[in-house]
Amino acid sequence: MAQIYERVALIGLGLIASSMAHGMRARGLAGEIVGTARSAETRDAAREIGFCDRVEDSAAEAVAGADLVVLCVPVGAMGAVAAEIAPHLKPGCVLSDVGSTKRAVMDAVAPHLPEGVHFIPAHPVAGTEQSGPHSGFAELFENRWLLMTPKGADPQALETYVEFWKGLGALVEQMEPDHHDLVLAVTSHAPHLIAYTMVGVADDLQRVTDSEVVTFSAAGFRDFTRIAASDPTMWRDVFLSNKEATLEILGRFTEELFALQRAIRQGDGDHLHAYFTRTRAIRRGIIEAGQDTDAPNFGRGR
Repeated sequence: MAQIYERVALIGLGLIASSMAHGMRARGLAGEIVGTARSAETRDAAREIGFCDRVEDSAAEAVAGADLVVLCVPVGAMGAVAAEIAPHLKPGCVLSDVGSTKRAVMDAVAPHLPEGVHFIPAHPVAGTEQSGPHSGFAELFENRWLLMTPKGADPQALETYVEFWKGLGALVEQMEPDHHDLVLAVTSHAPHLIAYTMVGVADDLQRVTDSEVVTFSAAGFRDFTRIAASDPTMWRDVFLSNKEATLEILGRFTEELFALQRAIRQGDGDHLHAYFTRTRAIRRGIIEAGQDTDAPNFGRGR
């Protein structure tokens, strides 16, 4: 791949940022990769791993002279970081993010932007339950969706940024921010909350640490625990910043759950069979779209 940006600054050095850095390094997409993180421990770890060319102690130092700046911090911190770096952004640079909600991020960041900076919000729909600078790997974004909400963005800046993510292996789609937040409430946010709840219920019953539950854990519960191991700060901010869409989907989920409870209580096998047949078809659609395989892989790994 050809170099796309001379200097890229990553603010926050967890799974997504470290994977971006590994991917840029492997594909030659950036001349220089500069990073920073709030905690000295994270900065030291990034220096030790070496996926950045430089790790600075402040966000202001990290963004100086950067052609692309990506905010890889929890969505609740986006506004404060944008305010901190705004006076130091290079005119004409692209400012982006990787937050999994878009309306709240746009509302928090946009007021701080200086004239001439191109703000292109983005969300890589990729990840694992791991977090921190040691968790990244170059292939994270391959054949995964990168959703952009580039309302009013400069066409040339947008085209270049799309090419950057394609260079990392991503499939790129553009959306309206509110539509993005509703889609993600269905595909990611509500399922995460349900997983947290199911593991919490098992814990309330004092069964999570029971040796039989752990040893004989069915794939469904194992997948719940994998999802529920995700970064708590990130997910707290996701739910608080995508409140309306998540509550709408959870309301619909509750209605469906009540209907299934009623069918079980009344012995209505026809309702259950028809429901499971319909939902099974959705799984086949995900496989046909190339977003998973039908190979048994209950540990899930990468």
